Amino acid sequence: MTGTDVTAAGPVPNGAGVDAVDVVVVGYGPVGMAVAALLGRAGHRILVLERYAGLYNLPRAASFDDETMRTLARLGVAEELLPKVRVQPTYEWRNATGDLLIEQSFAETGRSGWAEWNMMYQPDLEEALDAVCRSMPGVEVRHSSSVVALEQTEDRVVVTVEGPEGREPVGARYVVGCDGGNSFVRSALGVGLHDYGFSEPWMVCDFRFRRPAEVPPALQIGDPLGPTSIISLGPAHHRFSFMLDSAGDFATERDPRRVWKRVASHLTPDDADLIRVATYTFRSLIAHEWRRGRVLLAGDAAHQMPPFLGQGMCSGFRDAQNLAFKLDLVLRGTAPDGILDTYQSEREPHVRAVTEKGIELGHLQTLRDPERAAERDRTLLARRAESAAPEPMRFPDLAAGLFSRGSGAGRGRLSVQGVVDDGTRRDRLDQVVGGGFHLLVDEGHLAALEDGGLLDDLAGAGVRVVVPGERAAGHPRAAVVRDVDGTYRAWLTELGCSAVLVRPDFYVYGTATGSDAVAGLARELLGAIGGDGTAGEAADA
Repeated sequence: MTGTDVTAAGPVPNGAGVDAVDVVVVGYGPVGMAVAALLGRAGHRILVLERYAGLYNLPRAASFDDETMRTLARLGVAEELLPKVRVQPTYEWRNATGDLLIEQSFAETGRSGWAEWNMMYQPDLEEALDAVCRSMPGVEVRHSSSVVALEQTEDRVVVTVEGPEGREPVGARYVVGCDGGNSFVRSALGVGLHDYGFSEPWMVCDFRFRRPAEVPPALQIGDPLGPTSIISLGPAHHRFSFMLDSAGDFATERDPRRVWKRVASHLTPDDADLIRVATYTFRSLIAHEWRRGRVLLAGDAAHQMPPFLGQGMCSGFRDAQNLAFKLDLVLRGTAPDGILDTYQSEREPHVRAVTEKGIELGHLQTLRDPERAAERDRTLLARRAESAAPEPMRFPDLAAGLFSRGSGAGRGRLSVQGVVDDGTRRDRLDQVVGGGFHLLVDEGHLAALEDGGLLDDLAGAGVRVVVPGERAAGHPRAAVVRDVDGTYRAWLTELGCSAVLVRPDFYVYGTATGSDAVAGLARELLGAIGGDGTAGEAADA
């Protein structure tokens, strides 16, 4: 799809009286909230349409990682959520007799500057994000509003909304479908799904503690007689999940007396209240197309994965960050809308890698044949005997997409975030210098950006130049900060480079070594995102 001038809103051509907004977001779960909040923060007019009458108010996802927390911090809710989450250092996989087969470890401070694994009660997260969205004058949220049709023209999308007052058309420059696994938007586009064939029925039982209880915080039990998952939902809630022989068993097994019998070795009714019993079929599905014209898919509407890595919602937040900064550039008119084609080319391989790893672990845990399960146990126990160290999990880098032409070290990799001090404040980098593009440059090469007005051009395009060093200092066009823990010095040394250019979604656009290369990297970015000073501060407007 070719670039289109989208800088003027105007009325929708084929809908008299239709109010045009910049983006319609369909679905108001965490991913839809994140898309709306990020775009609203950038100053765009966003309409969110949600079919439910209010917030869902029940947990689905159970955890999120440090990368997601970095997004939440950018939206201003991380500190509010911290007392409501449980930071979990390990994830255990045991067999039916309790032998430890796999242990995954998670750092208290991860690559993104926050704890790597945070256990949460989803309604707490949604309440915080809802408050962010409603605080933004450019974001409107409509509940009890179902999208029942959509139609695209060359420069608009018109969605038909069925709400309390009947049906009405709404025009938008773009639509983002965040409406879950049964996405109407995906169905309306006629987009098919790639099915990995992983489909398992589970019963999910959620509890609210009445008093402190000793319950495993993060445990998968590979019992052929009944695979089980026990996961914390933050300080006040817990989840037990049980694999069923068939979905039809749920009608019987959901009986509270049977549920309490299943959890009796860990919880009693004196310890907790049973607040929810639901059935889910864990699937692994990926949409063939994540973009068709001016309509895009994100979160479960684009991909569904088994929960064994806790990455379903996290993947949706990565979608939101990726889409939001690119839509911002397009809506401002500084980049052609062809840049949106890089959304799927970047995100889909990452999602597939995470999904396939989740399927691999899921197959290990859910073996029902006793002989195969015994062979699994022998293999994994022997592996642990060779190396008792917890097994790290590293997600893949991004590849084809909006990156520098040069294949420098670190290109497409998730960036690090450390603590810096600008002389008045000490905090993580994002909180000190703000969001948007960051050009982290060694102090010795800052002069290369001062020639030819490059620093002015970068500032005009919303690119923050950050110089991490031994001390903070004043500079009119750069944030010269003290690298408190040496995070950035170590990172530049690891990459063997003089500068790292980080995108608003925290992934590395490119790296450069030497003054000429640093200046060239800056000019390349300006050419990609529009360096005429109109791009604005995409993430912090």
